[in-house]
Amino acid sequence: METKQSIPLLSPYKMGPFNLSHRVVLAPLTRQRSYGNIPQPHAKLYYTQRTTPGGLLISEACVVSETSKGYPDIPGIWTREQVEAWKPIVDAVHSKGGIIFCQIWHGGRVFNQDQPNGVVPISSSDKPLMCKNIYGGQFTPPRRLRTDEIPAIVNDFRVAARNAMEAGFDGVEIHGAHGYLIDQFLKDKVNDRSDQYGGSLENRCRFALDIVEAVVDEIGSDRVGIRFSPFADYMESGDSNPEALGLYLVQALNTHGILYCHMVEPRMKTLGEIFECTESLTPMRNAFKGTFIVAGGYSREDGNKAVVEGRTDLVAYGRTFIANPDLPRRFELNAPLNKYDRSTFYISDPVVGYTDYPLLVTKDAVA
Repeated sequence: METKQSIPLLSPYKMGPFNLSHRVVLAPLTRQRSYGNIPQPHAKLYYTQRTTPGGLLISEACVVSETSKGYPDIPGIWTREQVEAWKPIVDAVHSKGGIIFCQIWHGGRVFNQDQPNGVVPISSSDKPLMCKNIYGGQFTPPRRLRTDEIPAIVNDFRVAARNAMEAGFDGVEIHGAHGYLIDQFLKDKVNDRSDQYGGSLENRCRFALDIVEAVVDEIGSDRVGIRFSPFADYMESGDSNPEALGLYLVQALNTHGILYCHMVEPRMKTLGEIFECTESLTPMRNAFKGTFIVAGGYSREDGNKAVVEGRTDLVAYGRTFIANPDLPRRFELNAPLNKYDRSTFYISDPVVGYTDYPLLVTKDAVA
């Protein structure tokens, strides 16, 4: 009979100063329920539903400035009001023994709404997105960020990290994935610069590493993680050699001694019930000296196997965790999972598709 101790995903793990009771991580998930970019009281229930003693949660992405908010009703971490609004949410997670990191980001050219005062979105280049925005229209063409403007953007991340710690978060995760501003510098499909932030791998990675250095300097390396998706072409941000990009990044991160690196797997190709990956994160896993987290459509079985085979330390779950607030408990019992409803991922309702997924009822449940 399977016991909790025999389930790899539920084995304890020490991540720097944090003693994790299991290896199931809540992935950062945009939910668009922070009206006016202010975290709302209903977020307290959402996060505490998904909190376990010694469990790691990564918050939904929080924008670092007024001109970086690419989607409606996403939370920020650049104002005093936002910091104060996050405090009771973080406190509630801590009261249940959870650990929570704040993901900080900048959308760059992925901007689905008008910027304040008609400001043009920024990016590594002036290449426009050709895909449609969330309203079915065209994205506003971006403006190429001038070299002398980059330090100010880096400082926005530094201040956001400081604010996150003031709000009580245990650390921050820098969002360097999925086609947003940092990824727009990393990937050669977007970045066509000829200055020190473009061209070579070293130059294209410079912006991300400048941010890492600033955030580490502000809050300490043992409180900093970063997320990358080297293989993804999300928001038209692909790269001609993602393996080399990912490997260069993790090796450079080692010099900063950050706590963890969170990597998104290559897209899985479904062949019936078989998942075939044509690329691998293994070289990056082997090169990185800190905690390694993977994400990418993992099941309970896939996650257990990845831990056993040493391909990762922790596994982040997104859609599955949305639909199953008590996911670690369900994994422990190998219980059936609720199915997620994609149509409610980004609606503004404070309950539907947010806090109304049913919890598992078991004989030993305590009322």
